[in-house]
Amino acid sequence: MKSKKTIVVLIIVVILLIAFVPLFALKGAEFGGSDDAGSQMVEEVTGEEYEPWFTPILETLIDGELPGEVESLFFCLQTGIGVGIIAYCFGYLVGRKKYSHS
Repeated sequence: MKSKKTIVVLIIVVILLIAFVPLFALKGAEFGGSDDAGSQMVEEVTGEEYEPWFTPILETLIDGELPGEVESLFFCLQTGIGVGIIAYCFGYLVGRKKYSHS
C-alpha cells in the first residue's frame, strides 16, 4: 500500500514540475504561431511573400479580420465540443459495460 502512495506522490511532483518549470525557465521567450512559421518558411524557400489562397468565410461576411477574442472563443467552443464528444463516448462505453447482462 505504501508503494502506491509513493508512486502517486512522485507522479504529482512530476506533473507540478512539468507545469511550473517552463514558467521560470522560459522568461521573456516569444512564442509564434504555426501560421507565422509556415509563411516565413514559404518566403525563405520561394523568395516571395506568401499570399493566402482564400479568406475565411467569417472574415468575408464581416468585411474585416476577426478580433483575437472571437478567434479564441471559437477555438474554445471547438475544444469544448470535442471534449464533450469524447467524454460522451467514454461514458457510453463504461455504462454499456456496467449495465450489460452478459
